[in-house]
Amino acid sequence: MERAVPLRLPAPAQDALLALFITVMQLQGTVVRNTGEVVQRPLTDLGYLGYALLIVSGLAIVVRRRWPVPVLLITAMASLVYYSLDFPDGPGWLALFVALYTLASYGDGRRSLLITGVGIAVLTVGWLAAAADIEPRAAIGWVFFRIGASVMSAALGESVRTRRVIAAEAQQRAELAERTREEEARARAAAERLRIAREVHDTVAHAIAIINVQSGVTAHVLDRRPGMAREALRVIEQTSARALREMRAILGVLRDDDGDDNDGRVPYPGLGQIGELTAKAREAGLDLALEEISPTEPAPVPSAVSGAAYRILQESITNVIRHVGPTRVTVVVKAGAEDLEVRVTNEGPQTVSGDDHANPPARSPAGAGSTAKPGRGILGMRERCHLLGGELDAGPLPGGGFEVNVRLPLVPNGSRA
Repeated sequence: MERAVPLRLPAPAQDALLALFITVMQLQGTVVRNTGEVVQRPLTDLGYLGYALLIVSGLAIVVRRRWPVPVLLITAMASLVYYSLDFPDGPGWLALFVALYTLASYGDGRRSLLITGVGIAVLTVGWLAAAADIEPRAAIGWVFFRIGASVMSAALGESVRTRRVIAAEAQQRAELAERTREEEARARAAAERLRIAREVHDTVAHAIAIINVQSGVTAHVLDRRPGMAREALRVIEQTSARALREMRAILGVLRDDDGDDNDGRVPYPGLGQIGELTAKAREAGLDLALEEISPTEPAPVPSAVSGAAYRILQESITNVIRHVGPTRVTVVVKAGAEDLEVRVTNEGPQTVSGDDHANPPARSPAGAGSTAKPGRGILGMRERCHLLGGELDAGPLPGGGFEVNVRLPLVPNGSRA
């Protein structure tokens, strides 16, 4: 069933009908009210000036919304001239009241109220002066009626204008709140996409780097040492399986269902998995030494800090495997009372003499010691640190090699004493 649409005339048509109605009411009302009475000056006097004043003030309402101030001036002057010339009283003030209401309703508040106030004051003085010798004296009550009705018309118009302004401001606030909610939702979505992209990068880059190294080992020793090739294939299988599990855990947040699949998700890695990470790095050919330093009363490490430390360490080791190859790496994880420090130092490319088939060199995508362009690894590590209020220094060492030094606060910066 279709909803009925109310019939509404355009504003100019409404004003035209209102002007016609007011003109007829002013003429007919004045004539009827004074029928059979002796008036001081009939409407036909002075070349039908009384009729002309009533008609002009009534028809001026046609343009009341477009030119409210000129319409008020026309109706006010018509009223002052009409009563100053002692034309008979009647509803000849209808157009004036509508003009006062229109100016206050469609004005700007301050200026429109000032104009209506000045207009009512001038009308009051003119009406009282014209009624100075009115007979009978009781008829002066109509003068006070016109004054009071003028004030009420302006007050009603101002009330309507105020309500319209309040409604418009409420609409603007609602639209602003809606835009703010949409912007916040877009910002949260962008942040989540960035987080997922960073997690996927760290997981995939580390796994691919190790798989690449182990596949190189397999190709090198497949014919001469089947046992070593078999071990390299086992490492590839385990690394790829773990990468797949981590990918399912990372991308699981995008799924809407709450079924049993959630039970298969692995937790995000953290400091507890560092031992496994370093073991995989050793299998990839790194001579890695891990040193973990804990205080006597260790502070609890938040999961966000633990996960970030793991990812930064993983990315650092991945960069060594990809861009340096077999070398000595020192990893220091120091948990303080307020900070967690992670330092990864490598000694740079190692010189290999001869054809050492027993310990074949690991290959990186760009080759050991390659000058290929670096990826977004260090940038991603720095973003992780900044999100937690930490600091990261990464750069080459004077004697050769490269060092990544990270400090992550265990408590928010604003919470420290």
